[in-house]
Amino acid sequence: MLEMIILGRGGQGAQTAGNLLARAFSAQGRYVQAFSTYGGARRGTPVMSSLRVDEKRVRQRCNITKADALLCFDASLLEAAFLDQSAEDALVVVNTGSSAQALNIPGDRRVVCVDGKAIARRNNMGKVVNSALLGGFCAALGQPDIETLARIIEDTAPAKKRQNVAACREAYELLAPVAQEG
Repeated sequence: MLEMIILGRGGQGAQTAGNLLARAFSAQGRYVQAFSTYGGARRGTPVMSSLRVDEKRVRQRCNITKADALLCFDASLLEAAFLDQSAEDALVVVNTGSSAQALNIPGDRRVVCVDGKAIARRNNMGKVVNSALLGGFCAALGQPDIETLARIIEDTAPAKKRQNVAACREAYELLAPVAQEG
């Protein structure tokens, strides 16, 4: 079973990203369990989307305590409490223009940085980074495939469908070599 946590701030699209990722895995025939937690239920407070993906039905009903992969929408949220919810060798994808070394994340975690803000701006998405971050996350994770993810984004984006897909593909192509290294 693959366990993942997406952390962001209310209004950044972390919850939407979790839902899109769940749909992409489901479209590839995998069983998915997705659930969310909200901080103060207002814009800017920490929110978390958790996913379990498996080849068989997911029956586990507790919080994820040792995720295989983390996606962090805001590097300022990279605190011990968040990192402690992941395995020591987990994949950690962070939305930042900084280097992985600059983040100084403990353990043997594989840290991958993607500048979702820059990718979003290049694709006329303004501050909307979730499509770019999903593309980068899936590339680093090695699943689900980009065609399925792009189709899900195109089918569900309320606006700027072409730009959302372009941002997703750009980040995916940027980080695809990372998946081959890892």
